[in-house]
Amino acid sequence: MHKDAKYFHAFNSFNEQIGPARFKKILGFFGTAENAWKNGRAQDFIQAGLEETLAREIESKRPQMDLEKELQKIAKENIGILTLLDEDYPKLLKEIYDPPYIMYIRGALKPEDEFALAIVGTRRLSPYGQQVAAHISRDLAQSGLTIISGLAHGIDTFAHLAAVQQQKRTIAVVGSSLDPQSLFPPGNRRLAEQIAQNGAVLSEYPIGSFALKHHFPARNRIISGLSLGTLIVEAPAKSGALITARHALDQNRDVFAVPGSIYSANSLGPNNLIKMGAKLVSGAQDILDELNLKNLVAHIETCRIVADTPEEALILKILTHDPLSVDKIIQETKLETAVANSTLSLMEMKGKVKNMGGMQYVLAR
Repeated sequence: MHKDAKYFHAFNSFNEQIGPARFKKILGFFGTAENAWKNGRAQDFIQAGLEETLAREIESKRPQMDLEKELQKIAKENIGILTLLDEDYPKLLKEIYDPPYIMYIRGALKPEDEFALAIVGTRRLSPYGQQVAAHISRDLAQSGLTIISGLAHGIDTFAHLAAVQQQKRTIAVVGSSLDPQSLFPPGNRRLAEQIAQNGAVLSEYPIGSFALKHHFPARNRIISGLSLGTLIVEAPAKSGALITARHALDQNRDVFAVPGSIYSANSLGPNNLIKMGAKLVSGAQDILDELNLKNLVAHIETCRIVADTPEEALILKILTHDPLSVDKIIQETKLETAVANSTLSLMEMKGKVKNMGGMQYVLAR
């Protein structure tokens, strides 16, 4: 968790008034969230571009908030915080126009989640939609793709279940907070627990936030933003799944659609998308071919670096493809200097890490 996570959370707690655009103004003016929270006055927030009412609300409510207690409350629910400044913030999501500056997470993200596909559709699915969603999701999960969806009843549920049943990666993005009392839909709370065991459940919303209508279009941009492409299985002419497809197009991501009967209302969405240029899908292989991911499993296995010792595991946990100094590695891992240096030397000989010069290390692949 980033050292500024509690300040990101603090600003995110203002009744959804501070979204990515306003938070960007705050960071642009103050430099850091910590500086803004500790030193910002109402006049400063106004000068940064916030409305006067909001600026004065921040100034008045700030002394009442105990941020350490806030973090304890979040941790008690087994929820973590992921900020835009964290190294493991998803790269694909960071590329979109308005990435969330903070997300709450149950479970964990992994490097292989960069290879992900969103699968969404109607809540009122047909037997055809159920069969297709389960079949394609299972095949894609077995191929190494992480399945992204929204935990909703219907197509979303069967997409997640197909991955869970294969013990493969899946990520759910919800329109409520992650605490059990608020998680929506309540009928999928058990599924959310299963997803968190070998994947992740994500939300922009702090503890105690119930699912509101306007949360779902915002949530959909994250579903598509985490993904290389979005597959629409079944969706009527007016559907939240089609909002996800529009987000995918705006984010320059691929859109796929499963064709359906011309007599079915659930086929209007995907059939119209195909007319407009979405790629017609009759099986998982169509998606893998289009994304040039035929040998994805082999690629992921080749890229995976396995620790041989506990010391290597500590180092691999913090090392990325961005250079990290040996002093920082020692600080983060709490390893003795001699142990860290000898472990890094052995890892370099094994081809696991690379010294970029000046004792700056990166993952070798």
